[in-house]
Amino acid sequence: MSIAENRKAFHDYFIEERFEAGLVLEGWEVKAIRAGRAQLKEAYVIVRGEEAFVIGMHVSALPTASTHVHPDPTRTRKLLLHAAELAKLIGKVEQRGYTLVPVNLHYAKGRIKLEIGLAKGKKQHDKREAEKDRDWAREKQRLLRRGV
Repeated sequence: MSIAENRKAFHDYFIEERFEAGLVLEGWEVKAIRAGRAQLKEAYVIVRGEEAFVIGMHVSALPTASTHVHPDPTRTRKLLLHAAELAKLIGKVEQRGYTLVPVNLHYAKGRIKLEIGLAKGKKQHDKREAEKDRDWAREKQRLLRRGV
């Protein structure tokens, strides 16, 4: 079940491969995400050393957060990946100019997971072409429904 989706990622990048990663979260963050207060729009993933981190993922705290916790909505959160997946990602990002973007925040077996995509940036003409294709598909559906 999806919690938050990063539609901007599909507009700006060609997503070639996807990986599911766990997140290191604090208690208030889990409560806020379950309440649907997470946003991936400006988020991105970086690799530091042998670890991956998501930066810019916004989780706004619930008003009922306890008084002794001072929540930071955009703190850097560590991603939990298998060593083989991490090695593969590091190789692709460093050598071939790929980018890691968060695509989807969802539940898997009761846990909160982040789907990250191995992506290559789109050029402006690619974005225009994708928009033309979407418009044509929409127009085609409209014509089929009308029975022309």
